[in-house]
Amino acid sequence: MKAGKLLAVLIKAGWTLEHQRGSHRVLVKPGMTQLVFAFHDGVEVGPSMVAKIAKFAGLRREDL
Repeated sequence: MKAGKLLAVLIKAGWTLEHQRGSHRVLVKPGMTQLVFAFHDGVEVGPSMVAKIAKFAGLRREDL
């Protein structure tokens, strides 16, 4: 999955961009620990990393 698409899924799920420094984006969602998203938009994120991010963010497989 491309990082840009994964970021769009996170934002659609209610995460918001708190701030960005370079390629490191800090996403926040009320009641959750902040998530540091450190991928360039065009980079392919591997399936195991997508699964880890989805689990941390509280997303289901159908959300991806």
